[in-house]
Amino acid sequence: MAAHLSLMGFPVRLYNRSPERIMPIQLQGSIELIAPDLGDVPEGFAAVQLATTDAEEAVTGADILMVCTPANAHRFLAERCARHLTDGQVVVLNPGRTGGALEFAHVLRQSGLKADVVVAEAQTFIYAARMMNPAQVRIFRVKNSIPVAALPAYRTPEVVRRLRVAFPQFVPGDNVMKTSMDNIGAIFHPAVTVLNSARIESTRGDFEYYLEGITPSVARVLERVDAERVAVGEAMGFQCLTARQWLYMAYDAAGSTLYDAINANPGYAGIKAPRTLDTRYLSEDVPMSLVPIASLGELLGVPTEAIRHIIGLASLLHQRDYWAEGRTVERLGLAGMSVKEIRRFVLEGEGAALEVALEGRR
Repeated sequence: MAAHLSLMGFPVRLYNRSPERIMPIQLQGSIELIAPDLGDVPEGFAAVQLATTDAEEAVTGADILMVCTPANAHRFLAERCARHLTDGQVVVLNPGRTGGALEFAHVLRQSGLKADVVVAEAQTFIYAARMMNPAQVRIFRVKNSIPVAALPAYRTPEVVRRLRVAFPQFVPGDNVMKTSMDNIGAIFHPAVTVLNSARIESTRGDFEYYLEGITPSVARVLERVDAERVAVGEAMGFQCLTARQWLYMAYDAAGSTLYDAINANPGYAGIKAPRTLDTRYLSEDVPMSLVPIASLGELLGVPTEAIRHIIGLASLLHQRDYWAEGRTVERLGLAGMSVKEIRRFVLEGEGAALEVALEGRR
């Protein structure tokens, strides 16, 4: 993203907490962007104003902060940036996974931030891209339409207007709960990886992840996980796409079952499984996607038995407590809220949720 923005003529600063990630860019003075199959994406060596491990240097004076890290890093970045943010800045998580904007904004509030800063999240990452070498990236595809939602929702048009100066692909999403609950990676990543764990370890991922890893039996588990996700969204009054509906919208892939729809999608052909179980499909998607869905379900009284089984198995496989690491309602700043309070908070902001809470106590 930094390289693309630079080649489009925008001044860019780049921050990473790891010196080894920044040093090759500092030495080269640029990032090489290649996009051989995309005529509308500029290629070449993209200069960056600054590549740094100092958050204050990167954040001070910036108009928009585009966060393009795994969701596990969002809390760290919020803590690191909070004291440097100022009025008028926008933070966009690319993407937020489930609850990203909620967690980020909650950390900023806990850090004592008083500035008028808007936190927003994209429903998915705008690119299909890969780092080829330490200072070289390749963009394979730029997605056509990416919903973005701000917290609170009434500020979404303002955020999208500013983003579309560079990226017309960004469109207004309903609200951050909708972008969060429409996180389809929560369905297609953790359960498939857990249920194929023996095959991944024995073949080092030498099989087609979607077309061979998702058998009819695995697909039935995915359908159950998906139904629980949709039920949690509906309990808050938000209509979520089912995984089957999403496949049709994203890829024009249809089927009477999820298994049939997956196998009707030529876009999945050739995609291999992870080579090991040390994959973000578990280490990111379980604590940052499944845990918040299950935690919201617990708050709202919606059963999430299948999701909880996957969280438990992933924790066992990795010897980690993903419940302790994950985005629970406490970490999202939603603990103890009613459905009405959650809706008012997401749509109108903290003050509106407080008004609802006070009304409920009268």
